[in-house]
Amino acid sequence: MARSKNVIGLDIGSSAVKMIHLKATKRGYQLQNFGIANLPPEAIIDGALMNSTVIVSTIRDLIQSQRIKHKEAGIAISGHSVIIKKITLPAMTEEELEESIQWEAEQYIPFDINDVNIDVQLLTPDATEQGQMDVLLVAAKKDMINDYLAVVQEAGLTPMVVDVAAFCVENAFEVNYDMPTADTVVLVNIGASVININVLSHGVTAFTRDISMGGNQFTEEIQKQLNVSYDEAEALKLGGGATVDADSVVPQEVERVIVSVSETLAGEIQRSLDFYAATAADSQISRIYLSGGTCKIPSLYKIIENKVGVAVEVMNPFRNIEFDPKRFDPEYIREVSPAAAVAVGLGMRSPDDK
Repeated sequence: MARSKNVIGLDIGSSAVKMIHLKATKRGYQLQNFGIANLPPEAIIDGALMNSTVIVSTIRDLIQSQRIKHKEAGIAISGHSVIIKKITLPAMTEEELEESIQWEAEQYIPFDINDVNIDVQLLTPDATEQGQMDVLLVAAKKDMINDYLAVVQEAGLTPMVVDVAAFCVENAFEVNYDMPTADTVVLVNIGASVININVLSHGVTAFTRDISMGGNQFTEEIQKQLNVSYDEAEALKLGGGATVDADSVVPQEVERVIVSVSETLAGEIQRSLDFYAATAADSQISRIYLSGGTCKIPSLYKIIENKVGVAVEVMNPFRNIEFDPKRFDPEYIREVSPAAAVAVGLGMRSPDDK
């Protein structure tokens, strides 16, 4: 069976839209197109689309600039409208699971069951001796999904896949790194407004959490403490303070704010991992892999490493993906790679995936 073409990975984040087209080959994946376009602040707040018009035109511009002919797309969702729970159920067939999951899900989901779309993934194909199986339950609010689908359609694409950001990062990780079967690793994707945490134990998701924090905290704090504009604060955050009047802002002040916000973020990540450790028998974490545009802030990964006491590595989602250096500047790919993890994971999906 020839696999159908991969979907266009469309990561609609709160600070930028990332679009990727990958081609599956015998050797792995090949990069066909990749583009990033920034969104104005407040176009998306807490995962809610506040300015659909600007998002639609941003996606259209990317389709045009990347000369994308392919129309089938995949999108990712995260934040408080998405609930992910690992649950244990009596062993049953997939058919029985499909039938009973609505009823089972009601016990675990704080929303009205009629307001959400539900999906399940079997984590343990073989039932345990106690006749039980582990299942990953995912529920997402229909109204949020419909908003995202509407902007994708309006931009001229056909949405075929809706995935969860944390699992997209996991897909990208699996293709680029050896999935440790004996160790526990943590994938932490830090975007502008959400941190996705996914703990993988023996190659399977053991715990996930989305935290409503991210790169915007740095920008807002720099803006407030140093009394500069949003754009100036963004430039200072990423160390590009050349656009700001150098006399008025002292680098130490910026560094102080960055360290303080990094400590707060690292504390939240540590709290989530402590919560996981309290509920898991085998909770020794061997490594944390960071992704997301915010992990380009130089001191952040060091602060997380010190706070959590585990080695931290910035993940490269293009590590095993072939690309033509004549078409894609390797320096540019290296520069954008942290921000591309969700898009890369989406771009590996095909329209006929479950």
